[in-house]
Amino acid sequence: MNRSGRPPWFLLLPALAGLAFLVLPLAGLLARAPWSTLGTRLGKGQVLEALRLSLLSATLATGVCLLLGVPLAWVLARASFPGLRIVRALVTVPLVLPPVVGGVALLLALGRRGLVGEWLDSAFGITLPFTTAGVVLAETFVAMPFLVISVEGALRAADLRYEEAAATLGAGRWTIFRRVTLPLVAPGVAAGAVLCWARALGEFGATITFAGNFPGRTQTMPLAVYLALQNDPQAAIVLSLVLLAVSVAVLAALRDRWVET
Repeated sequence: MNRSGRPPWFLLLPALAGLAFLVLPLAGLLARAPWSTLGTRLGKGQVLEALRLSLLSATLATGVCLLLGVPLAWVLARASFPGLRIVRALVTVPLVLPPVVGGVALLLALGRRGLVGEWLDSAFGITLPFTTAGVVLAETFVAMPFLVISVEGALRAADLRYEEAAATLGAGRWTIFRRVTLPLVAPGVAAGAVLCWARALGEFGATITFAGNFPGRTQTMPLAVYLALQNDPQAAIVLSLVLLAVSVAVLAALRDRWVET
């Protein structure tokens, strides 16, 4: 089949309409941006604080996702046990769950009267909601599925013969995982980590529900955009441009792996 031919008009017209629908909002954002005062607005203390907290919390959330998500992906890809499909479905639930519902669920589980949060508070005096740690947990909850799916796919595509060869040479399971499996799936781990970081950076619903919107403590960039829309729309545009730039950078980083493939 010739894939480079001219598309028929009945497909081209709705395709162009769909492209315009996706591009026009971004064009409007760029057209209305206060370019002359962009540097000044980005240099404001509240903006810098929100940016610092966003970068810190997204990075920490990505670290937690790597620590927990890579072993979870290995179990889903290599293990076989009753209920595996149910476990895989539960892992992907945050992808389709409304973020606000995720925040409510986190409150019911980790809040001061939650299933685990009450025990943490009484036994260790640890309170997670409305703290920076709460921001990290909320971002981890919504972002981890991106990492797990990416790494699981890489593990399924990896050639098992390398691991089998290492086992026949006497390598233990931990050595095989560390010296053979991880290098084989490193591109998938990297792609998943980038997607995870970007998703965590843009998280809003679960964060504002579980951690609140306190400047300097829980107010990330998306929350700052929401607050600025009510008081200073120009500042909201500037903050949105920063998040847009991050999104474009993520797409550029993943182009070779996903777009061209």
